[in-house]
Amino acid sequence: MKILTIIGARPQFIKAASLSRYLKKMFNTDINIKEIILHTGQHYDNNMSEEFFSELNIPNPDYNLQVGSDTPARQTAKMMMGIEEIALRQWPDFILIYGDTNSTIAGALVGAKLHIPIAHVEAGLRSYDREMPEEINRVVSDAISTILFCPTETAVNNLKREGITKGVYNVGDIMLETYLYYKDQAQKSSTILNKLNLKPKEFILCTIHRASNTDNTENLKNIFIGLTNSREGIILPLHPRTKKKINQNEFLKKYIGPNIKIIVPVGYFDMICLEVNAKKIVTDSGGIQKEAYFNKVPCITLRENTEWVETIEQGVNQLVGVDPEKIEESIINFHPREQNYSQQLYGDGKTSEKIIEILRQQLTNFSINKLTN
Repeated sequence: MKILTIIGARPQFIKAASLSRYLKKMFNTDINIKEIILHTGQHYDNNMSEEFFSELNIPNPDYNLQVGSDTPARQTAKMMMGIEEIALRQWPDFILIYGDTNSTIAGALVGAKLHIPIAHVEAGLRSYDREMPEEINRVVSDAISTILFCPTETAVNNLKREGITKGVYNVGDIMLETYLYYKDQAQKSSTILNKLNLKPKEFILCTIHRASNTDNTENLKNIFIGLTNSREGIILPLHPRTKKKINQNEFLKKYIGPNIKIIVPVGYFDMICLEVNAKKIVTDSGGIQKEAYFNKVPCITLRENTEWVETIEQGVNQLVGVDPEKIEESIINFHPREQNYSQQLYGDGKTSEKIIEILRQQLTNFSINKLTN
């Protein structure tokens, strides 16, 4: 079984770490299993890419397209041309895609055009906000994927409402598997708290990267006002997109209060350590909303909606949008109860094993169908 794995952004590196590790383990006992890793280069600087490969022990990519940043259409087109060339050269049994980025939809479209089965890990998520580019990527990728690996029953039901029931499996959340594997190592090896002179549970961790927040200066201004007015000590690893917007709009800096400490983007281990020790997490990231739940840390989401609706239903995540007063109020007064974290929403941490077993079975089925048709 030959799998062409498409990755290109930080969340995909985290998700791919578990499955690539499991495939490597399988290869040691079954040489008929091979993974080919293609990095699109969507996240291309050291803090957003190479550091993750090193920390998570992901095999070096067999191919790196190095597409870099561009408009969504041009970036996706460059990815598709590169992925198609490699797919034709390798002709894998499956193209494996993760999540909801431009790398995801590029891999899905190439697979569909070449009639190579597409396996989508983290399928079925919906925010029902078509203004989010990630939502378009999810909907289209799911519609043309052959096998859909869902992280939750909610995701399965989302697909069912769209008429997608064939090839759908609830395998749990692969990010949980990665988190469980690395959390102890991350806390032992990270020195980020000492570097930043931080004490556990005495700071707020914040991340801002969604285009709807970073590309709208009014939204970004309002977020900074809310963070500043809370007067809590806030650690903000600055995403390159957010940094660029601040540098282009100097007036934004006056809204960044002295309680906000801006740092460069951090690796996975440092991020887990910051999440574990944060008093609360303020974010617009889907993945970090989940990691907050894994760490039993209250989450405040800088969006009007979320694909991880279970965290809202459990009362451990609040949607505040970009309203400064709501942001301030939530930072100060949002205190979920311990029992709100008691339910395991995202599976048993054995997602990789389930995915590979299903792929092997599907490959057998495809072979049988070819013989009988």
